[in-house]
Amino acid sequence: MRNLCMTVNYDGTRYNGFQTQPDGNTVQDHLEKAIASMIGERPKIHGSGRTDAGVHAVGQVFNFCTESPIPVDRWPLALNGRLPRDIIVTGAYEVPLEFHSRRSAKRKTYRYTINANQYPDVFLRHMQLHHPGKLNIEAMNVAFQHFVGTYDFTSFASRYSQKQSHVRTVLETRLEIDLSQTRQNTRDQGILHFYITGNGFLQHMVRIIMGTLIQVGEGKYTPDDIPGMIAACDRSAAGPTAVSKALTMWGVHYDELEF
Repeated sequence: MRNLCMTVNYDGTRYNGFQTQPDGNTVQDHLEKAIASMIGERPKIHGSGRTDAGVHAVGQVFNFCTESPIPVDRWPLALNGRLPRDIIVTGAYEVPLEFHSRRSAKRKTYRYTINANQYPDVFLRHMQLHHPGKLNIEAMNVAFQHFVGTYDFTSFASRYSQKQSHVRTVLETRLEIDLSQTRQNTRDQGILHFYITGNGFLQHMVRIIMGTLIQVGEGKYTPDDIPGMIAACDRSAAGPTAVSKALTMWGVHYDELEF
């Protein structure tokens, strides 16, 4: 028995998330179908994390066990020939049998992208939230830093979360601003990439954080309001859930392995 670990990039626009759902049409469904067409068996794959419908991924990690003797370096090209064009396997590795892509993960990074220019990007509109109104970006960045630390994030979790504990640790937050597409003498503010790294995230957690930051940028909250929102442990204390299409799982990190 072999334990194979792979990395996959996908444009989540057409899919109901990564993990298998009753309604089908998930990234996992397509990966398992492609694997089955190669080896005649359909093993259950384990993803490093779920993503909501419409969310994208760069370096999502998954693993599965198989007795197939196919050399590990042949898997990516063979699978990509069987997958839709918006799902691409980018690497394959043989790992110890005890490796589990979710349980072995130590850190995960997500990126949320806001197009703060006057006009949307016609080519990337399905991967960005367009916000043409003026944003206080400095206030958003200050507010973002308040999430670093170990807290009960109940205020920033879906009301339908079934996790026994909502305590999570956010290790780092950072904002990168791309001004390359801004036009002179306009109110363009650039493309805003918000990165957040933690030991794990709750359902909708990053999207609720971003919905709250947008309201900070609009002047509805101040950065100093964030600690009180966290302490409230009440979903109604935080802002709305931002749209899913601007969110990308950006990377998964392990102690012994880096993909």
